[in-house]
Amino acid sequence: MHELIEKVFLKHFNDPLLLDQSDSAVMEVSESRLAFTTDAYVVQPMFFAGGNIGKLAVCGAVNDLVAAGAQPLFLSVAFIIEEGLELSELEIIVQTMAETASDAGVRIVCGDTKVVGKGQCDKLFITTSGIGQTQKEHEDIGSGKLIQPGDHIIINGTLGDHGMAVLAARNQLGFTSDLQSDCAPLNLMIQPLLDAGLPIHFMRDPTRGGLASVLCEITQNKNFGIEIDETLIPISEPVLGMCELYGFDPLYIANEGKMLMIVPDSSSFETLSLLQKSESGKNSAAIGRVTEKNPGRVMMKTPIGGTRLITMLTGEQLPRIC
Repeated sequence: MHELIEKVFLKHFNDPLLLDQSDSAVMEVSESRLAFTTDAYVVQPMFFAGGNIGKLAVCGAVNDLVAAGAQPLFLSVAFIIEEGLELSELEIIVQTMAETASDAGVRIVCGDTKVVGKGQCDKLFITTSGIGQTQKEHEDIGSGKLIQPGDHIIINGTLGDHGMAVLAARNQLGFTSDLQSDCAPLNLMIQPLLDAGLPIHFMRDPTRGGLASVLCEITQNKNFGIEIDETLIPISEPVLGMCELYGFDPLYIANEGKMLMIVPDSSSFETLSLLQKSESGKNSAAIGRVTEKNPGRVMMKTPIGGTRLITMLTGEQLPRIC
């Protein structure tokens, strides 16, 4: 995917706002600072424990705006519907989108619908675009320009829940555990941090490719490195069990309700305290630091005292997750 983006899309779409490659473009329009994002959702199956493709589409757009330090305001939604999709299923998905948007305090204000022939898409594809408003002091949060050695790395809860919930639903594994997707809008968790004026040097939601891929993107061609501690990374027992059973690495599994944050050492404790007051952040943990050692690399301390090099995911660990 990274090679495709570099060699095809960025080769021709060379606007400076796009070249930042953040989750949202941040631009100044008539003295207002706006964040703008778009994403397509092709998850299979459409329904899984903890959500469906509609909830995913709203949460994904909201969280991409949040990662840019913006307050999400408006969404547009486009549907590509395969002939033969049950109307009852579509209505459940649309109702879920409306409820999720309401919970997040955003408005769905425009959209488009196309119906294609049988076999021309897989039941339902959804594309969501979003607009949010941000402040000048937050405009570089999504770019990584503010990251400095000594910063702390924080994640707001357990990893891999979404990917494993989709895997279980896709293969009808029949697990009796309470494993559910973490799919959730995160603006209500992050906004108190921004309102409190806490310094945030970077945010990114670790969706496709998981935590490891985001950390590798951050350090790529940089003069700093990252060190994380495996014993500090929150992962639930059901996810660990499924990963061991099927040979997956939870660091690369997709998440849909998690935000990776990099904050100064001086504000790490206060940031964690505020995050832990929200439902989406109750399991937040500091898992590592930005360092001057090993520039351009991500290293992980293992429970047995060793060190493991974390690299970018090659290939697709799980197809059609989001």
